[in-house]
Amino acid sequence: MDIRTGLGWDNHRIAVGRPLILGGITVPCEFGLDGHSDADVLSHAITDALLGALALGDIGMHFPDTDPRWKGCDSLVFLRHAVALARELGYTISNVDSTVILQRPRLKDFRQPIRESLAAALELPVDRVSVKFKTAEKVGPVGEGKSGEAQAAVLLYKPA
Repeated sequence: MDIRTGLGWDNHRIAVGRPLILGGITVPCEFGLDGHSDADVLSHAITDALLGALALGDIGMHFPDTDPRWKGCDSLVFLRHAVALARELGYTISNVDSTVILQRPRLKDFRQPIRESLAAALELPVDRVSVKFKTAEKVGPVGEGKSGEAQAAVLLYKPA
């Protein structure tokens, strides 16, 4: 069996007046994250983890921020693209583990809707999608409320 792992990370500045979107879910908040697309750091990190496991580069190679087609784009489009590439190459996604690091707002009430949204995009059962939330304990740009980030790990397999 061919087994691959991937690691993804993304970071965006806080931006007042933009929606806060995590895993395809809009979280009510007075700010969002700044980016060319919808700046969904969680979807971006998982997309990069999948692309990395497949050795197919990163999200910027597939969806450059210089291309106007991706301006304001729903980041689940990027995630579904990476899922399709994995399937085309014969891989199955075993599971995803992810962490959102954001000083505020509190996100615990959004865990299940985010997991369900990601599971649908990943074509996985919800029990194979983990989403954790952390603050930065008021340390660094995230802790100072200047940015938000996400990390993700994926496991892919292909029968021999």
